Amino acid sequence: MTGGSRGIGRAVVDRALAEGDAVHVLARSVDPGDWPAAVRDRVLPVPADIADTGSIDRAIATVEQVSGSIDVLVQSAGVHRGGRLDRLADDAWDEVLTTNLTGAFRVARAARRLLTAGSSVVNIGAVVGLRGYPGDAAYGSAKAGLSGLTRTLAIELAPHGVRVNLVIPGFVDTTMTAGLSESSRTAVVDGIPLGRPGRPEEIADVVWAVAGASYMTGSTVAVDGGLLASFGAPGHRPG
Repeated sequence: MTGGSRGIGRAVVDRALAEGDAVHVLARSVDPGDWPAAVRDRVLPVPADIADTGSIDRAIATVEQVSGSIDVLVQSAGVHRGGRLDRLADDAWDEVLTTNLTGAFRVARAARRLLTAGSSVVNIGAVVGLRGYPGDAAYGSAKAGLSGLTRTLAIELAPHGVRVNLVIPGFVDTTMTAGLSESSRTAVVDGIPLGRPGRPEEIADVVWAVAGASYMTGSTVAVDGGLLASFGAPGHRPG
């Protein structure tokens, strides 16, 4: 599990723990003490920098040594840097693409040998990867690339019995979205047909279901309150 220390990733870890699983959490810093005592022995921190190939390789080697294989790989690590075309710095673009897209590719490549028949990869995308939103050139491009990567890996790994799918959260209350201004938040929520942001545990429920869906691969599953369906529809403002 990448990006499992907060937000949607943390909710996915919590769901897996509730189901009795052990979870390797790949992150620069993870404290099992952040979880309740009853489950923290099944939170297995693995130091990793998703932007560094060597760090990823060492992390996967640790997972192999401890567990031998991977049943489900959830890729939720991400960073957001906004800015319109004339104000988006090269280093911000590079950071977002390296973390959100290249990092996902590198983790999947390193983990490939531990994915056996019946294993599942669930990548976490974003609505802006499937539709345009001003100021999200880097993040939208990375998440759009993740969609293409998901479909390609689904075809490559299908002969080995490994499934690869993409879950698309909508606007979810997390630390990443907490910094939005009230006006921006209102504009986004106004465009959601269900009329509210999502909760991380609602996304985790779908990630869990997709991970276990034995005849699903190469699919994109939106969990967005109807946001994608409403894009461009009369009476709805784009989020």
